[in-house]
Amino acid sequence: MSFGDHVILWLHVTAAVFTIGPGTAAIMSTPRYIRKRNPVVVGYLFRTTRIYSIAALFTLIFGLILTGMTHKFSQWWISASLTLFVVAFVLLLIIMRDQRKALTQLEAAEGAGAAEGNAATTSAQAAAAGTASGGPAAATAAAEHHRAVVERGRIASLGGLTALIWLVILIFMVWH
Repeated sequence: MSFGDHVILWLHVTAAVFTIGPGTAAIMSTPRYIRKRNPVVVGYLFRTTRIYSIAALFTLIFGLILTGMTHKFSQWWISASLTLFVVAFVLLLIIMRDQRKALTQLEAAEGAGAAEGNAATTSAQAAAAGTASGGPAAATAAAEHHRAVVERGRIASLGGLTALIWLVILIFMVWH
């Protein structure tokens, strides 16, 4: 390999290490903070996933450049790796959609919970006997949280599948 090939190879490996790893970690952390009902952290993890997923395209770009420079497009493991990368990237787009939905639902549940808290404070004198039971805002908050829980499961399963795909691509790269 020439010096240029080595530079592109190092850029490819560096892009993979510094974009795919942190992006996968952000995806895998999201379900925990959905369970804890923390929309601030879920929002941060959504932005992190979005940034690292877009940056992961540098791994693809440098890999394509390297493959073209070394004339290896005809090898099966390159075709398999490219196909798996495209599948993983589509899964990342679905995961980001689910993260956005979960964030919206957590914020809605938090807003409904805050509205319920304000309504309970103003009607506390009227319900001195303790007959106030939840109300429509509590039901809305529970429904929104349930929807976020559904997204949590989808994010966890698709995140695990994406991590498995990254692992298979890594095995192909190290093996050849």
